[in-house]
Formats: sequence, C-alpha cells, structure tokens
Amino acid sequence: MREEPTLESIDFTTEFGQRALNRLENEQVIWMTTTSKSGAPQPSPVWFVWEDDHVLIFSQPNTPKVRGIERNPRVALNFNATHSGGDVVVFSGTAEILGTEPWSDKIAAYQAKYGSSIVGLDHTPESFAADYSVAIRVTLEKLRGF
Repeated sequence: MREEPTLESIDFTTEFGQRALNRLENEQVIWMTTTSKSGAPQPSPVWFVWEDDHVLIFSQPNTPKVRGIERNPRVALNFNATHSGGDVVVFSGTAEILGTEPWSDKIAAYQAKYGSSIVGLDHTPESFAADYSVAIRVTLEKLRGF
C-alpha cells in the first residue's frame, strides 16, 4: 500500500522553507509542469491559491495540463526566479482533478486574490467559474531550490 505524502516532508521552518511558504501565500502566478502524451515537460503559468495545505488551481476543461494530469498526476510547481537566477523554489507533488463544476466562485480566497483580474478579463466571477470549471488540487511532497 502506498503511503500518502504529507507536508511534514517539507520543512517550512528553515529560512528557505519560510521563503517558499511566503511565496505560496503571496505570489500571483506559479508554473505547473505536466507532461505531454510523449512524456515531454509542458510548463504552464497558472493562478492558484494555497489553501488547507494544498495548491488549488482552476483550469478550463480539456486543456493540455488537464490531459497531462489524467495521464500522469506527478507535477512540478515553480515560481519565477529573480532576474539574476536567484530565489529558486521548485515543488514536486501529485495533482488530483476534483471534478468539473463551477468551483472558483465558491472559493473565497481565490475570489479575493484574483477578483479584480477576473473582471479585467471581461468575466464575472460566475462566468469565470463556468469557464475555468476544472478544479485541480496539488499535494506538495518535496521542495528544492535556493
């Protein structure tokens, strides 16, 4: 039987762990890397929220990232580095598709974080939730970087 990963395997108490946690709590975009049908890495910038010790992402249905997760749930998440290549934060984890229904309008943290950006895309919270109806939850398992 496979043991379920827990966040205890990531040490957020170190200086580096604290910086990584701060980025999870405050960054606007994270890159999610899935794999294509041929196994090639496919990075995509995505909006996300750090909630209940998981990364929550909303996607349109039938996108390459959704199909990639359906084939292989192992993903990597990383933030942009600094201009000179510093502050590298890379997580690996397992993604789970939670279903296809309007989720994002029900997640207050997501609306608080991206509400004005959603309106800027000529969406209402409801139309955005209908368009980005696939909820993806990523359980983080490892952290690396500097």
